[in-house]
Amino acid sequence: MNQLIQNLMGMGGMTDQVIATDFLISAKAGVRNYAVAITETGTPELKAALREQLNDAIRTHERITNYMVAKGFYHPHDLSEQLQVDLTITDTALKLAQK
Repeated sequence: MNQLIQNLMGMGGMTDQVIATDFLISAKAGVRNYAVAITETGTPELKAALREQLNDAIRTHERITNYMVAKGFYHPHDLSEQLQVDLTITDTALKLAQK
């Protein structure tokens, strides 16, 4: 465990990118889950509450996306640039696994 912590600490800004990516993936899942829940519920009060939560989840997704774009972690409109980011992350993960 100490080796893993030492490796992560040596990653510097990469740790922020990993956390932000995990947060973005969770936000996307939340949006999907709320949308499905809205279609499955029958009471207007519950639909309204879920719709409010869905809107919050969409705003959270937008904020984390904007943060990641500003930091250069995410390039949703430039697939070749995003591929390079993904390859760098993959290479780092493979190197950590070998240590």
